[in-house]
Amino acid sequence: MYRVWNFVTNYSLLLIFGATTALIWANTSPETYHYFVDFEIWENAPIGHLHDGHRTLTLHYLVNDVLMALFFAIAAKEVWEAVILKNGSLRGKKAATPLVATAGGMFGPIAVYLGLAMVMGSDTFNAVANGWAIPTATDIAFSYLIGRLVFGAGHPAVRFLLLLAIADDAAGLIILAIFYPSGDLAPVWLLLSVGAAALVFVLFNWLPRRIDRGNQERPCSTKMRRAFGGLPYIVAGCASWYGFMRSGLHPALGLLPVVVVIPHADRAFGIFSEAEKYLHDLLNVLEHALKHPVEIVLFFFGLLNAGVEFSAIGDATWLVLAGLIIGKPVGIFIFGWIAARPMRLGLPQGMRIMDLVVIGCVAAIGFTVSLFVASVAFDTGPVQDAAKMGALFSFAAAGISFVVGKMLRVEKQEL
Repeated sequence: MYRVWNFVTNYSLLLIFGATTALIWANTSPETYHYFVDFEIWENAPIGHLHDGHRTLTLHYLVNDVLMALFFAIAAKEVWEAVILKNGSLRGKKAATPLVATAGGMFGPIAVYLGLAMVMGSDTFNAVANGWAIPTATDIAFSYLIGRLVFGAGHPAVRFLLLLAIADDAAGLIILAIFYPSGDLAPVWLLLSVGAAALVFVLFNWLPRRIDRGNQERPCSTKMRRAFGGLPYIVAGCASWYGFMRSGLHPALGLLPVVVVIPHADRAFGIFSEAEKYLHDLLNVLEHALKHPVEIVLFFFGLLNAGVEFSAIGDATWLVLAGLIIGKPVGIFIFGWIAARPMRLGLPQGMRIMDLVVIGCVAAIGFTVSLFVASVAFDTGPVQDAAKMGALFSFAAAGISFVVGKMLRVEKQEL
């Protein structure tokens, strides 16, 4: 439990503090808050919001589009290891049912969000339709913490929940890249991103290992690591980020092509494992180096994105909340049941079908990624503010999870 709480403390408490500060500030002095958020750092900058033929770097852009790339790089690292490693958590039959349930955890919220929006009328539907992806998100850290409190650390449903949350993050990254471009698409600029990743992989990863082939001491790889460390990958990351920005894809995803080519160990112990700190491959070293910077980034992300006036609560608030609170449990239960029964993929030993409902309630905590999607799905204004409020209110899913767990007689299993 200490490791999980330590992770939440590292990556989420500062985020909550920033979000809470923003709510208080925006509801006591909205003028000064919005001046702070939109503060112009550099007019006619090489990066930033494009308007009137030139770019302006604002504080909001710096945090959401530049620095949040570090957060998504860490998320991508966990997803990549889960997929690529031989014993990765998203490989093989053990991941089959959680992956199918993940699909339900995305289609369910979308169906509820868009379905209720249609019932509310065409004007409402047209205003909020682009936010369909907001309730598909799951906050890994908080959902995993609540899952352990509801089920107990030793319950197989906790592992199931973690697999689902990681897969949800992977799907969320794909959705952001495809459906929420930051501007007019110019795919040719992606050649810069792909080229930077390919070049650094060949020169600093593949070639040294090729030279060291058959030599257990790996002298060339070791020499290259000592001489350059992670610098080549940092440079490639900057080039890749710039390529994403110019391509029109959201630049916060700009480091993803480079993450997958950084040398990594042939094993991983999982995002919440204490043993992770004993892995000294370059990918883990860079992740550990990003730990404290990302904590600060998340504080400012909460501060710059959660400042919503309570008067902004509207249709989008309830649609996002319904998508998460209703759509997640229903979707995860239905798709999980289909995978376990008709598809005969089964459930982990010791886990019941009804546990899927509780897992769905826990996974309804959207928060971080839901806030981010809300900020890119809508232009600044009342609809965006209302949607963000729905993401903040998703913390209610924690209390609902405990109630539903009691009603369905979940038996806690400790390690």
